[in-house]
Amino acid sequence: MHATLHLLTHTDFPALTRRAVESLQLNLGYRCNQSCLHCHVNAGPKRTEEMTAETIDAVLDFVAASPGITTIDLTGGAPELNPQFRRMVVAARARGLRVIDRCNLTILEEPGCEDMAAFLAAHRVEIVASLPCYLEENVDQQRGNGVFAASLRGLQQLNALGYGREGSGLSLNLVYNPQGPRLPPPQAALQAAYKQHLGEKYGIAFNELFTLANMPIQRFGSTLISRGQFNAYMSTLRAAHRDDNLPHVMCRSLISVDWQGYLYDCDFNQQLGLAIADSRGGRLHISRASAAALEENAIRIADHCYGCTAGQGSSCSGALGHETAAAPSCGT
Repeated sequence: MHATLHLLTHTDFPALTRRAVESLQLNLGYRCNQSCLHCHVNAGPKRTEEMTAETIDAVLDFVAASPGITTIDLTGGAPELNPQFRRMVVAARARGLRVIDRCNLTILEEPGCEDMAAFLAAHRVEIVASLPCYLEENVDQQRGNGVFAASLRGLQQLNALGYGREGSGLSLNLVYNPQGPRLPPPQAALQAAYKQHLGEKYGIAFNELFTLANMPIQRFGSTLISRGQFNAYMSTLRAAHRDDNLPHVMCRSLISVDWQGYLYDCDFNQQLGLAIADSRGGRLHISRASAAALEENAIRIADHCYGCTAGQGSSCSGALGHETAAAPSCGT
């Protein structure tokens, strides 16, 4: 099931311990209207897994008992395709929690989602939107013909609602992934290039750009293996490891919840089946967990963790440190 797992689990990655849990990242399901090469969850239109209403209830109970949690981070697939998405947003915002929607932009044109942008704005949901390049050719090569144009329409719709505009309080951040087995260029420089190109050519505004390294797992990992590039990419990640990124990796304060309600140290561990264990050695379910009991626990590590600490570092909120090399181009 996990083609790269046996290549990753024997590791010398430094040991990590969790701090207090502040963020709950919910994978609402693997169904998506896109099938991207770099997708670490193998999402696509034919996937049927999705979080149920009963699991959402368990999540809300967990949150109610965990006053230290400040952020609900909704991901997928396309999380908006889950029928429970709006209910989860409303419930989390009613508790005063920060809510993040990891949106692929093209979903805003899908049937049933035509009013999604307005819904997100009304509830002041932060949007983290995938746009792997500011050049049409590169985006369509990675995600499919017409995706760049549809993404631009999504961004223009969000801008019209105030997202990404100064003073609106509606946060719109973009996400960059490299097209192949290489590290992303420096985040600050690439952000400036994105802002200049998208602003001057299309009139699009956004707040920040997050640069993320591709993880050598699932669809991307299998592609690396088939092309004979897996070991070379792992060597790239290992050689670029920086210890000063370790205090800031997302697993220190985040718990990932899969569509069935089982807990993981991060979304990447979730895709490798590396669950947080319960007292009997099985998978810990959110209905039997407490945030306080997870504090100070050891985090499950494997070689893919080098993807989060290589170079400028990489997390769900973008780069962790600073990098000075490489040209600011999304075509590299």
